[in-house]
Amino acid sequence: MKLLKDLLDGDRLIMQVLVGQVSQGTNKSGSPYLNVELRDSSGMLPAKKWEVEDSDYEILVTGNIAEVMLEVIKYNDSLQGKILSAKGVNIDSVDVSRFVKAPPIPKEVLMKRFDKLVKSIEDKDCKALLDYFINKFGDKIYESPAASSVHHEFASGLLMHSVSLAEHVDYFAHYYENINRDIAVTGALIHDFGKMIELVGPAVFHYSTEGKLLGHISIMCGELRIAAKELNINSEVPLLLEHIVLSHHGQYEYGSPVLPLTREALLISMIDNLDSKMLVLDKAYEGIAPGEFTQKIYPLDNRTFYNPKR
Repeated sequence: MKLLKDLLDGDRLIMQVLVGQVSQGTNKSGSPYLNVELRDSSGMLPAKKWEVEDSDYEILVTGNIAEVMLEVIKYNDSLQGKILSAKGVNIDSVDVSRFVKAPPIPKEVLMKRFDKLVKSIEDKDCKALLDYFINKFGDKIYESPAASSVHHEFASGLLMHSVSLAEHVDYFAHYYENINRDIAVTGALIHDFGKMIELVGPAVFHYSTEGKLLGHISIMCGELRIAAKELNINSEVPLLLEHIVLSHHGQYEYGSPVLPLTREALLISMIDNLDSKMLVLDKAYEGIAPGEFTQKIYPLDNRTFYNPKR
């Protein structure tokens, strides 16, 4: 069975795919067409359904598994699909792992690194809050993505991003002695936990009602307030962690309601930006030969990046 990454210009075949983001457009004659992301474990292929039938609005829906008759064409030096027909597939009848992109690092390895970081926390209030959220969210911590499409959008993406950020913070906390290491590492581990409420779905993740109305930053700030009250924590720790959550995007225009105003918050916002940008860049480099440039990358000021010759 072919994967999306194996498709070639001119291929015509029937295959099962996961439906990603879907949007509707209108052609010059006023007829509707659909822009559809086709996904499987190997990646994503943009596609169009030019002749839209009534049933397509029920089949080509984000999160559905569909069996499509597909024609592959090259347009502007990139492959895209032309969907000739689509049939619904019962998601319970297929192995969902066929359609979900695996993390670059095995989940089991990431879980061990996460557990090691949690066990290293000595501050009793930080430890109590971490235990509270681990018990509350359970396996979601290990399985959820960190985004729907931009960076760490794969299974266990949240875990990989949280562990990467916390390990970098741990390093710099030893390098800069005035950093409160336990506050910084705890903040790094939980800063994006609101995404487990913001993003929902059995295979491809999309924004929940809470996610659309509140966003993961506000959601996690509220979760910290609730946890601190239930645990009867009266120290400054919850406040400092709330500030990390609220400021971790670093700038107002990036969605942070406040700017970083502690050493720990500043450190986390800077490393968070670095970690997300490097994953965006890795994704853009996929399929780019040495000596060639990537397509324009929107999160990186629409720059094209060069892949040096090895």
